[in-house]
Amino acid sequence: MKVKSLFLMLTGSIFFTGSMILFTGCDKNDDPVVEPNTIVKVATDNGFTTLVSAVRTAGLEATLKGPGPLTVFAPTNTAFSAITIPSDVNVLKNILLYHTLGAKVEASQVNATPLTYGVLTANGTDSVYVKRVGTDVYINGVKVATANVQAVNGVVHVIGSVLLPPTGNLVQTVVGSGYDSLAVAVTVASSGPGSVDLLTALSNINNATLFAPTNQAFRDLLSPAGLNLPNIAAIPKATLIAVLRNHVLASRFFAADIPAGTNTVPALAGTITFGNTASGVTIKGAGGSAGNITKVDKVAKNGCVVHEISKVLLP
Repeated sequence: MKVKSLFLMLTGSIFFTGSMILFTGCDKNDDPVVEPNTIVKVATDNGFTTLVSAVRTAGLEATLKGPGPLTVFAPTNTAFSAITIPSDVNVLKNILLYHTLGAKVEASQVNATPLTYGVLTANGTDSVYVKRVGTDVYINGVKVATANVQAVNGVVHVIGSVLLPPTGNLVQTVVGSGYDSLAVAVTVASSGPGSVDLLTALSNINNATLFAPTNQAFRDLLSPAGLNLPNIAAIPKATLIAVLRNHVLASRFFAADIPAGTNTVPALAGTITFGNTASGVTIKGAGGSAGNITKVDKVAKNGCVVHEISKVLLP
């Protein structure tokens, strides 16, 4: 009996000790690894699959998992579907960094006065423009859909468009955007007798707004129903200069800055009248008929912005 009892005690002791070792070993090896709630994790958890994929392709995952603090304006998957995502990794990287501020900026820090923030770009020269319009916050004219999604290394604001970095000054942006007739008009106005060097002036201007007529708008201007002239060079030089100056505001003006109703603002020459209704936004000089603003908020360097319009504005 004593032998049997001793055997049972030893067996139980070994089983108990082995179990303790077993469970202790499981606890040590199977503890789940908790990923810090970084900006990358926030984007992943909220379904920003295209953004996360682009971040990894561009080699920016370590940056957005770093200590920060950072602010990221995160485009939705739908926003990315509206553009062709560049295959060039450096171009993609520059676009993604154009959405990233090197400081934590929450919506409550933004007021009606436009704020200019530098972005984490390779050249360090590009900026984004953030302001409050009513209760909404905008960046480069794009409304923040959801603000202040917190991360351990910063904050994320959700936007419905992909921000594209500027590629040049106003003149370079006009040429690069295919506004060939406008480029010809500026060149003609800047050369020969009676000219004013608008080419240099528009290349060097800061924080301005240009309303860029389409090529069709210039064809309409020259047609028999318009000026009935064979080409842009046939427009009297003084008239052409006044017309072109009527398309430029001396301040940066995003589409979100256009108030509701009818409003008239001064241009470099003459005035521009906006009609902002539920059906859209129209634009008109002092003369001629109203046209439509067909594309908005293309940012150029030097703090400038370009909007496409369907009519040439007559002063």
